[in-house]
Amino acid sequence: MIEVLYEDNHLIAVNKKSGDIVQGDKTGDTPLSDFVKEYIKKKYNKPGEVFLGTIHRLDRPTSGIVLYARTSKALSRMNEQFREKKVQKTYWAVVENLPPNTIDTLDNYLRKNQKQNKSYVTKGNNGKHAILDYKLLKTLDNFYLLEIRPQTGRHHQIRVQLANIGCIIKGDLKYGAKRSNKDASIHLLAQKLEFIHPVKKEPITIVAPTPKDSVWDACK
Repeated sequence: MIEVLYEDNHLIAVNKKSGDIVQGDKTGDTPLSDFVKEYIKKKYNKPGEVFLGTIHRLDRPTSGIVLYARTSKALSRMNEQFREKKVQKTYWAVVENLPPNTIDTLDNYLRKNQKQNKSYVTKGNNGKHAILDYKLLKTLDNFYLLEIRPQTGRHHQIRVQLANIGCIIKGDLKYGAKRSNKDASIHLLAQKLEFIHPVKKEPITIVAPTPKDSVWDACK
C-alpha cells in the first residue's frame, strides 16, 4: 500500500519507504511509480494506460516525499520549476557526529564514480558544483539531527557532503557509517517540499512523517 501525502488532478505525492525505487532500474524490482499508477487506476476506475511523470528521484535507501505528475502539462511545468531552482527541498538527516558549526553552507565539487555508484568530493573545480545549507535541529542520545536545504541536486550530494565534514548519516555504510541499519535504510528523509502549483499557481507545502523507529521517534 502506498501512503499518499498530496493528490489532485495534476499531481500526486507519496511517502517513499526506504528500499523503494522511484522508477524502474537494472534490478528489475517493481518501482514505486508502478504502485502509484495502480492506485490511480483503481481509485478513479481508469481504463487503459495511466499517465504518470517522474519529476524527481530519491536514492533507494532514502525515505520521504516523491512527487509525480498526473498530466504532461504538470510534468513539463514542474520540471521547469526544479530546473530553475524554484522548488524548496528540505531534508532531515540523523548523523553520527556533531557538525563543526550549528549553521553552515557546504560548497564543494563532486565527481561520480559510475562503477561504484558513489560520489567523491574533488579538489579544485574539477567536478560538478554542489551547495547545501544545514543547521543543527536537535542533539539526541548518540546522534544529531540536521535540517538540510540543498541548493543543487547532485548524485548522493547530501550523503557525500555531510560525510566530508565527518557527519556520516546513520546507516550509510557506503559513506563510512559505523554500522548498517537492520532494514538497510539510511537516516535521511525528504521531509518537506515547497513549490507553486503548476496549474492553480498556489503555494503548496507537502510534509512527510518520520519513519517509525526509535531514533526517528526521538527527533520529533
